[in-house]
Amino acid sequence: MSYPKLVAALLRSNPRNNVRVSPGRCRSTAASRRDEKHPRIDGCPVVEAAPVELISGTRHPESPPRSAVRVDFDNTQEAYRSKGNIELLRSLLVFKLSAVTNLLSPAALQLMDLSRKVLGQWMFEKLMKMTFYGQFVAGEDHNSIKPLIQKNQAFGVGAVLDYSVEEDLTQEEKKYKAHRQFGDRRGGVTSARTYFYADESKCDKQMETFINCIRASGGASTDGFSAIKMTALGRPQFLLQFSEVLVKWRQFFNLLSAQQGKSDMTVLDQKLELEQLKVRLQGVQSRSIIENWFTGEKLGLSGTIDLLDWNSLIDDTTRISNLLMVPNVQTGHLEPLLNKFTAEEERQMKRMLQRMDVLAKHAVENGVRLMVDAEQTYFQPAISRLALEMQRKFNREKPIIFNTYQCYLKEAYDNVTVDVELSRREGWYFGAKLVRGAYMYQERNRAKEIGYEDPINPDYEATNRMYHKCLEYVLEEIDHSRKANIMVATHNEETVKFTLEKMNEMRLSPTENKVYFGQLLGMCDQISFPLGQAGFPVYKYVPYGPVNEVIPYLSRRAQENRGFMKGSQRERSLLWKELRRRVLGGQIFYKPAY
Repeated sequence: MSYPKLVAALLRSNPRNNVRVSPGRCRSTAASRRDEKHPRIDGCPVVEAAPVELISGTRHPESPPRSAVRVDFDNTQEAYRSKGNIELLRSLLVFKLSAVTNLLSPAALQLMDLSRKVLGQWMFEKLMKMTFYGQFVAGEDHNSIKPLIQKNQAFGVGAVLDYSVEEDLTQEEKKYKAHRQFGDRRGGVTSARTYFYADESKCDKQMETFINCIRASGGASTDGFSAIKMTALGRPQFLLQFSEVLVKWRQFFNLLSAQQGKSDMTVLDQKLELEQLKVRLQGVQSRSIIENWFTGEKLGLSGTIDLLDWNSLIDDTTRISNLLMVPNVQTGHLEPLLNKFTAEEERQMKRMLQRMDVLAKHAVENGVRLMVDAEQTYFQPAISRLALEMQRKFNREKPIIFNTYQCYLKEAYDNVTVDVELSRREGWYFGAKLVRGAYMYQERNRAKEIGYEDPINPDYEATNRMYHKCLEYVLEEIDHSRKANIMVATHNEETVKFTLEKMNEMRLSPTENKVYFGQLLGMCDQISFPLGQAGFPVYKYVPYGPVNEVIPYLSRRAQENRGFMKGSQRERSLLWKELRRRVLGGQIFYKPAY
């Protein structure tokens, strides 16, 4: 049965669209069962699989209890042991300027351009390397960044490499949009890079940039990460359109679940009764065709279909342009998002998927893990779906592909639990990076302008609760199976302490390399280095690129740091404390030894 006919049938069965999904808190073991009589046979292949030797070690029940690991984030001597006094002074200067000056304002950027003209290019670059560039950027190319990466490694801190060259947005690029409200994706975004589609050759060039970054990461360290953004690899319109299809597909499931009286259940406990679903589809196709459509290795075995079964009905064998149809809930008819794709546009979509595959293979060859960055919510369903497909293929033996979850989103917990459950059923390693999010103002403005519900949590406290909720769920999954892996990417010291407390409760050793920590280069060294020296896997997000070409990145870092420093003076006070200790102790010319 074709996707369009199925969607049309579902719409005719009930045109309503207002369905609520209640968030769930507990782990849904029931969601892993296809047959309630045999929960460990038909349910989850992970459960019934023979024990395997995990890449980072496995904790067995008979293992002796280990002592709790404590980390002192107030010990400035340990926190800044890798920094010379000049570096500490530079940090103080940059943080102070970031706190009092808006370096993203037009006036500030004009002043920067004027400084370049007055001082000359050589002196301007020297000045930048002594201040903002030196604080937040590792170097100009993959060779110049090696000393910094090796120094950080000597003090227990790894690297997530990111080639941070950005381009100023031109009027020509602004015309590439897939929605009348799509607009300028850079508007309102200060803490995340965005890409614009120009042509296929530009996408190939950006793929080569990512490949070079992967190679640099493999050459600079033995256990590094490399970051990629999906919007750099193809037409953003495709991600936008595919995301809309996935959202509509999810809404159909919610609709049918509500019709069967199951909308109050947690998202993984909602299961459609298969016979009721078949009855609704009769009249569109013969019963034999409907029976064939809902049978196979994974479907129809237990008499119910849950959300993961439902999602699997859209697969990579379907022609992409056939999927890019969305229902009009008022008329019950399918409508194209845009004009039907041409054969060339269909090939462009395929090439985007091929570029992703090329990057993943290079990551495997170079011993590097690939981190797929999160982007705006109207791209994210497609990005997450494609990242999951990469995890299915490349995370069979160890975690190579990591997806990113933005916890300022109201649906973050549902997204995490559904993806963990999928990895559990199919037996691959779940890899996640948890962040709070980088697109809040832009997302809220777009929701208000177009008229849909704000997808962002109401305040910072709600985002913190969501972050901890998602984090705790993944930690429980690690404790349960040792096949989940998570990077806790945060500058929030309380969140780091929360993670350490949970790890101690679960007797989860840092040497198992299941939980990683991440901070930006140049920020929160009082968190990163004590963690690294205590044996925890911790990574700095390490940008690199030529001075002139990373100025947009530096501007964003300055803006982000300005907000961070307004909320807390802690880092500056610790820096001053360590400087005073060294001066009074006669360490005026202190240099780190490694």
